[in-house]
Amino acid sequence: MDLLRFTTAGSVDDGKSTLIGRLLYDSKSIFEDRLEAIERTSKASGETEVNLALLTDGLRAEREQKITIDVAYHYFATPQRKFIIADTPGHTQYTRNMVTGASTADLAIVLIDAQKGVLVQSRRHAFIASLLQIPHLVVAINKMDSVDYDEKVFDLIMEEFTQFSAKLDMPDIVFIPISALKGDNIVQRSTLMPWYDGPTLLYLLEHVHVEPYKNLIDFRFPVQYVVRPHQQFRGFAGRVSSGAIRVGEPVKVLPSGKHSAVKSIVTYDGELEEARAGDSVVLTLEDEIDISRGDMLVRVHNTPVIGRQVDAYLCWMDETPMEPGRLYELWQTTHTGRASIGEVRYKMDMETMHRLPSGSLQLNDIALVSLQTTMPFFWDTYRQNQHTGSFILIDPDTHNTVAAGMVRQVNKESIADLPQAPAGKKSVDVVWEGCNINRARRESRNGHQAAVIWFTGLSGSGKSTIGRLLEQQLFDRGIQTMLLDGDHLRHGLCNDLGFSEADRSENIRRAAEVARLFYEQGNIVICTFISPFAKDRQQVRELIPEGRFLEVWANCDLDTAIARDPKGLYARALRGEIAHFTGINSPYEPPENPEITLHTATQDSEAAAQRIIEKLTALGII
Repeated sequence: MDLLRFTTAGSVDDGKSTLIGRLLYDSKSIFEDRLEAIERTSKASGETEVNLALLTDGLRAEREQKITIDVAYHYFATPQRKFIIADTPGHTQYTRNMVTGASTADLAIVLIDAQKGVLVQSRRHAFIASLLQIPHLVVAINKMDSVDYDEKVFDLIMEEFTQFSAKLDMPDIVFIPISALKGDNIVQRSTLMPWYDGPTLLYLLEHVHVEPYKNLIDFRFPVQYVVRPHQQFRGFAGRVSSGAIRVGEPVKVLPSGKHSAVKSIVTYDGELEEARAGDSVVLTLEDEIDISRGDMLVRVHNTPVIGRQVDAYLCWMDETPMEPGRLYELWQTTHTGRASIGEVRYKMDMETMHRLPSGSLQLNDIALVSLQTTMPFFWDTYRQNQHTGSFILIDPDTHNTVAAGMVRQVNKESIADLPQAPAGKKSVDVVWEGCNINRARRESRNGHQAAVIWFTGLSGSGKSTIGRLLEQQLFDRGIQTMLLDGDHLRHGLCNDLGFSEADRSENIRRAAEVARLFYEQGNIVICTFISPFAKDRQQVRELIPEGRFLEVWANCDLDTAIARDPKGLYARALRGEIAHFTGINSPYEPPENPEITLHTATQDSEAAAQRIIEKLTALGII
């Protein structure tokens, strides 16, 4: 038999617990001793009928107050299907529990009291069901016995809810008039409502089409654990979140981008040829690749978006209000990091479904926000993939889960803007962490964008002179700067390097990494290096997002540079005292397409610095 997971929701006293008790009772899914205990409790409370709600309200506080407080899961079966029910609270205070209970549901039942009609909490729960992409919604109009089974009452409530639900993304809505207390239209069709010709609730639950896993296309395998029982075996344990993979198929590892192929699919019961969504397996690969918890295996040509900025719907679940800009822990699949909420784009008014401006979020608020993470995550939209499109936020101080999120879109313009872990060799057992305070926040406070200005040219071409003038002019305008000069680094960070081609490349690599770090701190970083080789300069460019890196060529002919010789280095090189000196006995490769070319043999240094400022202004950086 297949399995249907469904959740019940609605406002306080709409009869959710009684409905579930009735389902269990009429489907004969209650043990006799438990039923006898419920009968004794009902009689002791002075109730004339068996209180079926006691079957589900298991907490003492729930029985005393006659409300549901926490999510309760119940299991029963009929000859047609097995069921798991998530009974969620109706009180506004416990809306967060409804989000938890409904997160895995195939169907949601929203109860409405026939006497009260559609309430705000009913709308809220329907909206949450829509956000969570629950494919089937049953609107059970309960307590029809209290309105004499009046068809007009049913029709009015159905009309009001239909008008409201037109604004939601709910493809399948069914309305059923019921009385959970009396059992009308729960398991048996009611003789008191001959005007209703639809299914009973249990018949609908037994026959509603349970779609197969929503995403069987996009293979996503978040790695939970590296299995290494001995030197001859190295596998990666996890659950297939979506899609499927077969032995021999090529895969890609995120975030490294390394390619391999599936060597074997291992389970406790033996090896498989194929693993599908929901399977917990260990994958081994054909190649030895550095993979750890939080990484993800995907298909080579079907990958999630790697990014740090997303728009997401948040259900705020904490009594402490949201603090804009504060860093929260973000958990998504097996990947964890930190994130801040940059902007609340709008908050939903559950009564009118209007979008309201808001600077913060309170308990049970639902809003669309922009989210910035400190490190790249692997995102799909929630509509595309509920696993890689959902996350939770955790308060790092209290460890409370403060929000549940569903990704609406990944901001594509931010993808090129990622601070990536350094390419090439990696230190062993070191995990890349992003900046504590992200660049966007620093740029907002600074009042200008960050950038890297990379001067290149022969020794004596005027790079350092113009760079210093530029920094002074920017500083005088209140702009955050950092000047990195080749000589400065050669006296400290790079004092172990010589001037061979390999050492020159390593010198530029180190300088580039330092520049990138200062860039991520929101600075305009001014770098003055000969950097004679085009491949090295290209590697620097690739570290910085497009539009934020300016290559400035101090174009000066060799004769002018020799004539200047401010440090006497050309004279020594010409005497053969210095090996590998650029322009004399080591080549210089001029840039092919620099952002700015300065003819420093004839151009005034002040004018050159001013030209760069004009370029920064034109680009909107300052």
